[in-house]
Amino acid sequence: MDSDGDTLTRDHQRIHQEATLLAGAITNLGQRASVYHHLFECSGGRNVFPLIAAHGALWGAGYFALGMRVGALLSAQFLFSPALRQDKLRQLHAFADAFREINRQVCVEAYTAYHFSRLHGQAQGATRFLQPRLLAALDACHRAQALGEPLSQPERRELFEAFFLWEQAAIVGPAVERALAALDWPLIRQVALRPRIEFAYFPSSRDMKFADFASTAERIEKGMRAYELAERAGLDRVEHALRDYGVLPAAFFRDSLAHFRELRQRLDLPAQCPATG
Repeated sequence: MDSDGDTLTRDHQRIHQEATLLAGAITNLGQRASVYHHLFECSGGRNVFPLIAAHGALWGAGYFALGMRVGALLSAQFLFSPALRQDKLRQLHAFADAFREINRQVCVEAYTAYHFSRLHGQAQGATRFLQPRLLAALDACHRAQALGEPLSQPERRELFEAFFLWEQAAIVGPAVERALAALDWPLIRQVALRPRIEFAYFPSSRDMKFADFASTAERIEKGMRAYELAERAGLDRVEHALRDYGVLPAAFFRDSLAHFRELRQRLDLPAQCPATG
């Protein structure tokens, strides 16, 4: 008979493997947006982090495409050094892929954390798999859902902040440092460190232009600002604004639950219990 620890390990591995399949390849930003949305929908709208992450994935799809075009234009400065030009463009593609990989990893961990805590959040030993603050915030979300109660705005903020701070420390920060260290193109580096984040639900992107994306403090400040703007706009409006990027298919907006079920079927994953209120 399995011990409790064996059960937790087995289920965590199973959910993580499932999450990895669902997150897709690094370029599957639209697919990841639908997975992020599933987590928001599955929580009955209580877990706001994945809804905002869905905006990040969809905005990123356009931003990376624009970055590639800008890079191709700027590479003209190396027109008479074809080998150097190819090397700079290779670095640019690797840099963009590093950020797509960040998005993929965050999706995997967000899915794993949510569904693992849904199964085993109260189990002794769960903190071996999830950071305690994040686990406590997810447990509050699951508890409210089980009781059919809303999650208060302070509780929603705590859940968002707990996951956001964890992913910045565990995934984003180290990956950004590695990506920047590998980019030997000062002009592109300067542009890359000063993005203007323009999620579809923002009333204005004026306050969302980075001075230095390498700054952990600034990434946290901007991330929490994105959350505050979502609450101010209203989560229904934020959810509806996912269509503004023109990336997700019409089938998603007709029936997002069916769209996610079909994704699971294509990946030969077992049926999953639907979201509850």
